[in-house]
Amino acid sequence: MLFSEALYNKVISSEALYNEVLSSETLYNEVLSREALYNEVLSSTALYNKVICKLLYQFPTWLQRLYRGVVWRMNPSSKVVYLTFDDGPIPECTPQVLKILAQYDVKATFFMVGENAERYPELLAQVRAAGHAIGNHTYHHLKGYKTCTHTYIQDAERANNILQTTLFRPPHGRMKYSQKKALRLAGQTIYLWDVLTHDYNPCYSVEKMLSVVQRCTRNGSIIVMHDSLKAKDRMLLLLPLVIEWLQQEGYQLGVLD
Repeated sequence: MLFSEALYNKVISSEALYNEVLSSETLYNEVLSREALYNEVLSSTALYNKVICKLLYQFPTWLQRLYRGVVWRMNPSSKVVYLTFDDGPIPECTPQVLKILAQYDVKATFFMVGENAERYPELLAQVRAAGHAIGNHTYHHLKGYKTCTHTYIQDAERANNILQTTLFRPPHGRMKYSQKKALRLAGQTIYLWDVLTHDYNPCYSVEKMLSVVQRCTRNGSIIVMHDSLKAKDRMLLLLPLVIEWLQQEGYQLGVLD
């Protein structure tokens, strides 16, 4: 999850605040083009809330281009989108996700917490056997901006001993430049997202989340959901609606690689 519930409540109620940030390319050029300022923002809750957290659903393309070395979106020329699930696998949720995906004959990418995958190896095996892609979400779901780079990389490597993947997504979508650099040197491809569903946020109804997907999805979009206890009830209702809408709109669903 990127933002605190309290912050979401504040920003969600202010469309003007959201639009102001989206329209401020100068603000983001100043922050994200300079490593020192970027790290300062990540380490400061107040600055992060002010600068980053107002982008509720989708980072604009110009901003995605500024933060290089990660994948926000796949091929914009191809009518393919990518469903991704963070924070699993857990027996209370992941098997139901697999069942829904199988019903619609679609594949997805699961960014797994290593600790969960080690605790439930049968779920890791089921996801892989069903033809879905596996990604690394660190072993302990670490906050990169609050963790030294050495510890963060060790944690990611511990997860990868279990997951055996070259796909990586930082928990909360935030990491230090030094962590990003080290992961890339280790052969990891770092995936963020193009559409955030907010399925973990109790302030969002299923209808609201579906409208976010419908409004923001475009060719190559990487869509984030969560197979977690916090998101379970909303996500399991949302997932079939999202798949049906995507298929009605002529999108194919792919896996990250």
